[in-house]
Amino acid sequence: MTATFKALRVHQVEKSFQARLEQIQISDLTPGEVVIRVAYSCLNYKDALAVSGKGRIMRAMPRVAGIDLSGVVESSADPQYRLGDKVLVTGCNIGELLDGGLAEFARVPAAAVVPLPTGLSLSEAMALGTAGFTAALALRRMLENHQAPEHGPIAITGPTGGVGSVAISLFKRAGFQVAAITGKITPESEKYLRLLGADEIVDRNSLDLGSKPMETARWGGAVDNLGGDTLTYLTRTVKPWGNIGSVGLAQGHTLNTTVMPFILRGVSLLGIHSVEMPRAWRLDIWKHLASDWKPAQLKDIGNRTISLEEVPAVCAELVGGRALGRTIVRIGGEL
Repeated sequence: MTATFKALRVHQVEKSFQARLEQIQISDLTPGEVVIRVAYSCLNYKDALAVSGKGRIMRAMPRVAGIDLSGVVESSADPQYRLGDKVLVTGCNIGELLDGGLAEFARVPAAAVVPLPTGLSLSEAMALGTAGFTAALALRRMLENHQAPEHGPIAITGPTGGVGSVAISLFKRAGFQVAAITGKITPESEKYLRLLGADEIVDRNSLDLGSKPMETARWGGAVDNLGGDTLTYLTRTVKPWGNIGSVGLAQGHTLNTTVMPFILRGVSLLGIHSVEMPRAWRLDIWKHLASDWKPAQLKDIGNRTISLEEVPAVCAELVGGRALGRTIVRIGGEL
């Protein structure tokens, strides 16, 4: 292990946030039992907000950015991990409260570490990352609550982003019809969404959001990345006994609805929280993502690989809504 290594750290400077590529030491990192030589990280919307300074994601500063990583164990005070083990970490407060994965080395709590499951490479794990894991958690929760293909199509909002892209592939593989509701109606985005398996592409700007507590039921269920008026619309238009997986708030954090869809149609609004959860759930979902749920189009979803130095510029693109799919950050590569 080198004495110093590269890391992208976010600092607070008066009332603003600045990301800097720095040389730091292991001793500069937040505590943890496992030191990992990072092979890959990736960029999620949270990372883009943190690095660009557009949102306060960090709960302490300075912190290394990056809520995901994959790599090889360099040292471990926990006997369940040994030198050379291939592992991944997603969520679990790294890149927020704890130092994250946009660095050549990371030190993390043993409870956050997941052994790389058979069927995934280190780079494929980051093509999925928190975005893919979140989409898989939405699928799991909806299936547990009796969502079935015969209920009707699954509406997926924000479908060109990371969660939405993986969700299209996962729900198609599970036998559902999928409708991609997007504000990006371009030949490139339509080609991408069809490639992932979208059966229908709906221009979000053309939707009549309605104003009544319940409108004509159209969707069997939904995975929503937006919140705000779009989530309100979904509560009005999901069919009886359908589920809505609430994943994000890119459009807004408010929800202006009534209880009528929930008590007259039996609609369920399921919160999808992938940062903290029972470890058994986390291990099981990653096992599925490496096998029967592994997206057939994973190379198309993880369609961009960049260096650590390129991260700030690409984060600005993500915040500006100018990206399709997932961006992998190559740090050490396949170790």
